[in-house]
Amino acid sequence: MSKVPIPFSEPPWLMGHPSPYYTDSHKKWQKTCRAMFDELMADAGEWERQGDVPESLYSQFAAANMLIPNLSSPLPVQWLHKLGIRTLPGGLPVEEFDSIHTLIYADELARSGSLGPGGAITTGMAFGVPPILKFGSKSLQERFLPDLLTGKKRICIAITEPSAGSDVGNIQTTATRSKDGKHFIVNGTKKWITNGLWSDYASMAVRTGGPGPAGLSMLVVPLLHTKGVNMRRIKVQGQTAAGTTFIELDDVLVPVENLIGKEGMGMKYVMLNFNHERLSISIGVNRLSRVAISAAFEYCLKREAFGKPLMDQAVVRHRLAKCGAELESHWAWIEQFTYSLTKMSEEEANRELGGLTALLKAQAGRVIESCASTAVLLFGGNGYSKSGQGEVVERIYREVPGARIPGGSEDVMLDVAIRQLVKNFQRKTKELETAVEPPSGSSKL
Repeated sequence: MSKVPIPFSEPPWLMGHPSPYYTDSHKKWQKTCRAMFDELMADAGEWERQGDVPESLYSQFAAANMLIPNLSSPLPVQWLHKLGIRTLPGGLPVEEFDSIHTLIYADELARSGSLGPGGAITTGMAFGVPPILKFGSKSLQERFLPDLLTGKKRICIAITEPSAGSDVGNIQTTATRSKDGKHFIVNGTKKWITNGLWSDYASMAVRTGGPGPAGLSMLVVPLLHTKGVNMRRIKVQGQTAAGTTFIELDDVLVPVENLIGKEGMGMKYVMLNFNHERLSISIGVNRLSRVAISAAFEYCLKREAFGKPLMDQAVVRHRLAKCGAELESHWAWIEQFTYSLTKMSEEEANRELGGLTALLKAQAGRVIESCASTAVLLFGGNGYSKSGQGEVVERIYREVPGARIPGGSEDVMLDVAIRQLVKNFQRKTKELETAVEPPSGSSKL
């Protein structure tokens, strides 16, 4: 007998509400993802408690072709066909995969109630491979993509430094050319690099020129078993299983052929890459918020205080209502936003939606803060405990800073959003003024 879902426990379309966004392909993909993640991620909570995932988990995802959906849509169909990958689980043709499929994948993966185990598997692939795919030369792609796309090798994205987080233009890690011109010599440090511990390579932002954004480039830098590279785990508040890493680079030799795209274009590549990252964060964080508030809802139905269920207390219903409104409003925006991506070219989306992506991500942080803190309060002492009934909401509460800071801290995201909206408004105003032709002929009778 199927169970009636707890309110707010699923997005409206999975609660039986009509939706214009999801095709039969999307509905089948959702069932496929749920079945696979229920199996692959069944012990996610325990892994997060332990602070690590099994070594075999990445290869399990790779063998099932479940790393591929982390890439932004459209997928690199030609490369996948070349590698013999024509369908994803459930028989989904790689040509058919769109941004709604990405939405479903990220949402289902976060149902475990923790971003750590999923992040341990997906983050490097999701954000480290796209710069090579989108901006790398054909020869660079041929050297790295076959092993990366099939999961034989791992990669991470390495942007952040001790003194340069959201301020990407302040990156200090240098890459100077060797005397023979065959190598870049890389020196510096990278901090808070998810998946770094296990990565063979990093798509890394480095300074090849002078100060400021114009001096930045991107390189594929070898990490594991590389002379001059030292990596150690950073213990963080949430996502403990994701392999957050501190990387020291001391005269690391990197072939000049490992340059991604053009020298001096690193800032642009990093900024464009952030769009996919911020949308992915928004989706996963929304689901985490959903897990928290629906767990609290269920708890309030059965927990009694002062002689009656908590749900009979008006203040409890008021708290749940406010969180539910914030959660579902954010989800509706995510759906509409993602649908827009299926109808726009990548160039259009970057131009029109880049700032809104930042705003969407900032709002995700505000939603999870509200939902997680409310859930902890409603669970009371149980919500303060790392085991027992409130374990999941206590864990989600520790994820809040990890939602509001990585991928661009909240205050920076709010500023980025408005600056791009102003820029687009001014550009369109100028285009409109230029398009208006002056009246022809004489005004004299």
